[in-house]
Amino acid sequence: MHFLPEKIDNYIVEHSQQEPKILQELTKETWQKVLNPRMLSGAFQGRVLSMISKLTTPKNILEIGTYTGYSALCLAEGLAKNGTIFTIDKNEELETLQNKYFEKSEYRNQIKQLVGNALEIISTINEKFDLVFIDADKSNYINYFHLIIDKMNSGGIILSDNVLWSGKVVEKLDPKDTDTKVLLAYNKLLNEDTRIESILLPIRDGLTVSRVK
Repeated sequence: MHFLPEKIDNYIVEHSQQEPKILQELTKETWQKVLNPRMLSGAFQGRVLSMISKLTTPKNILEIGTYTGYSALCLAEGLAKNGTIFTIDKNEELETLQNKYFEKSEYRNQIKQLVGNALEIISTINEKFDLVFIDADKSNYINYFHLIIDKMNSGGIILSDNVLWSGKVVEKLDPKDTDTKVLLAYNKLLNEDTRIESILLPIRDGLTVSRVK
């Protein structure tokens, strides 16, 4: 779904930094071998993630939802020299593909792959985070927020993906649509929680940037 006219959207992409070759290769293999390849962050949003990470130089990053590892590699580009990115995904079948490209990258030693239920894993990580990217099951976005907010450093950034949900957030709500219902409540939470300040950006499917006070 395009939230901007397609010609404008294409112009923006053409005049933004291009993705590294390794990410082009990962995108191609994801589309060839993995179900739901549209779950990839994509070249443009990947460059946005990379830029935010480079601007903040985080020591510790948490990613909730690894998928095939594309966004993890984008976020890793801005890591501090001795920084770490913890990336969690429940789908163990994707671990081999993730690892293939993590090994190809220069960030292998900084990436910690964690497989399982993020709601259980997050509390076992004894680190404070400078940057968190939430891009997993929408029904648990609020639960993820409450788990990570007290593990954030002051000035830390929380990135929330898919917050426009293909425009469903402004359409009549289907009572059976749990994901949209939760996202509506989540977007309200991000806008009203006094511990953070947030801005929702109409990038692809919506990306909210929240700064912890």
